[in-house]
Amino acid sequence: MTTISQTAGRSLRSSSSDGFFRKLAHGAYALFDALERRSAVKTLNDLDDRALRDIGITRSQIEDAVYGQAKAELTRYL
Repeated sequence: MTTISQTAGRSLRSSSSDGFFRKLAHGAYALFDALERRSAVKTLNDLDDRALRDIGITRSQIEDAVYGQAKAELTRYL
């Protein structure tokens, strides 16, 4: 007796709507990440110099620290 697969005749590749939703989700995550980083930069900029020194960065290093471009002297603290 022969059985026929339920997927016979159908492509095993993802449909184009899967790709659309994957791109949409990726865009949403990227937007959330950008907003979160922007908020972190604002929060750190609102701190005084003494508080920044306590966490090991200077005001000029805020964006580098938030965006993951930590300098070599910062990486020893992370």
